[in-house]
Amino acid sequence: MNNIAGRPLNGDVEDDDEDEANDDGLEAWERAYTEDRSWESLQEDESGLLRPIDTTAVHHAQYRRRLRALASNAATARIQKGLIRYLYIVVDLSKAASERDFRPSRMAVIAKQVESFIREFFDQNPLSHVGLVTTKDGVANCLTDLGGSPESHIKALMGKLECSGDASLQNALELVHSNLNQIPSYGHREVLILYSALSTCDPGDIMETIQKCKKSKIRCSVIGLAAEMFICKHLCQETGGTYSVALDESHFKELILEHSPPPPAIAEYATANLIKMGFPQRAAEGSVAICTCHEEAKTGGGYTCPRCKVRVCELPTECRICGLTLISSPHLARKQA
Repeated sequence: MNNIAGRPLNGDVEDDDEDEANDDGLEAWERAYTEDRSWESLQEDESGLLRPIDTTAVHHAQYRRRLRALASNAATARIQKGLIRYLYIVVDLSKAASERDFRPSRMAVIAKQVESFIREFFDQNPLSHVGLVTTKDGVANCLTDLGGSPESHIKALMGKLECSGDASLQNALELVHSNLNQIPSYGHREVLILYSALSTCDPGDIMETIQKCKKSKIRCSVIGLAAEMFICKHLCQETGGTYSVALDESHFKELILEHSPPPPAIAEYATANLIKMGFPQRAAEGSVAICTCHEEAKTGGGYTCPRCKVRVCELPTECRICGLTLISSPHLARKQA
């Protein structure tokens, strides 16, 4: 017996989906690999072992495309962005950071990507400052103060990579708030939290702390390495930051590098101020002076503050004696570009 379309209605009917699945004698998942032909990109070294596939060029191309898109959007919409950013990076070093779902561990991946991020951040924001905060054992510790030296931040972080206890989001926010609350109004206050845990061990009401950060105009962003948490999402929504969860190491690198370019300024956060800056001269070789950065006598090199005549090691920085922002003309020209 045949139907209107002339197709048989007996048990010999073949399913179209089965025909597609068995096309060329391959299952659907096998065809996906056949079309991809990923094995052709594998290479062997001199000893016959497989070389790792280099995807750096692909990631850099994606990153450059995002930067061009951001620049285009800013040009068309006339978005105001921060010239001087004060950013604290909060690193979760609780026992959750020792999990091995990221290879070799979450902590190792975080350390590697934070190092890359700090270098990229100062390359794009030469007048800005970064500080590091860690949280573990239910407390938060200030690893480095706000400063413009990428090497000092990286060295301090690499020497403190030990995981233990629980993370405290509230204690980290309280510490960051107390430091950023002293920043002048022209500075853009930001916090980037790299969070591995699925809980937070807080001594009080974290909602009050979130409102304090919002009132102080501190933009808080979170990148999670486990799963989405309500409190992290609420924190970002209240303060105008972004919240995302990394799927793997490459995705985590992509997410953290998105925070290198200055984000669009929130309307109620943006204020216009005149900023006093000094352009110090390089000290003569052979001269001996006490460096205010390290509080020790140094011979040659460094820069002399034009206001109080003290010595600093590197630029950009803020004079610890008179508080003047010290930069070089290439830094200012690069930032305006």
